[in-house]
Amino acid sequence: MIRLVLAAMLALLPLAARAQTDQQTLVDRATLTVQEMLGDKSPNDARNLLRKARGVMICPQVFKAGFFFGGQGGGCVMVGRLQTGWTPPAFYGMGSGSFGLQIGIQDSEIVFIVLTEKGLRALLDSQFKIGADVGIAVATLGAGVSGSTTAAFRADIVAFSLSRGLYAGVSLDGGLIGSRSDWNQAYYGHPIAAQQIVLEGEGSNPGAQPLREVLGRFSGG
Repeated sequence: MIRLVLAAMLALLPLAARAQTDQQTLVDRATLTVQEMLGDKSPNDARNLLRKARGVMICPQVFKAGFFFGGQGGGCVMVGRLQTGWTPPAFYGMGSGSFGLQIGIQDSEIVFIVLTEKGLRALLDSQFKIGADVGIAVATLGAGVSGSTTAAFRADIVAFSLSRGLYAGVSLDGGLIGSRSDWNQAYYGHPIAAQQIVLEGEGSNPGAQPLREVLGRFSGG
């Protein structure tokens, strides 16, 4: 029911803002992912983390499949948090590769909650490899965030996921996250860097408003 209501809200946006582009589709899916993974039925610890966040990266559909060769990839959006609220989204891609005896298929939703300025700057780099930077602590949790999250609160970035499929779980180490400047330009109508969007709140597209509002509601402001 919640998803249906949110989908109806998205449909009420002006037609110009609802152009069926790949970018808007990704933003809409990210909005639904936040609703599902950080909504009222999620453990309070998840929203406590969000209240302390400097930024959030949302990957609504990370697809992994393998038979001997394995790969993982998907589109992501990143928003920053300013005194005035959440910024518009910047676009990123996530990918990785592996080789080994593996058979399976998996579809995951992943939310990265960025708790420190250091973590935010690391993700804003043109390419960030998860687990490769010893100076950045990344804690990985399941979607059912509960119990003690002391380690998570000490991390620079907390990633948690909701996965479906034959793989036992999603592995983030080695994942490469990179900015998509072409998608930023397509969505905002002019060249604009991820740093300008996430750190300064530049860029305007009414299609991003539902995502910003949902994040504001779950982060307490």
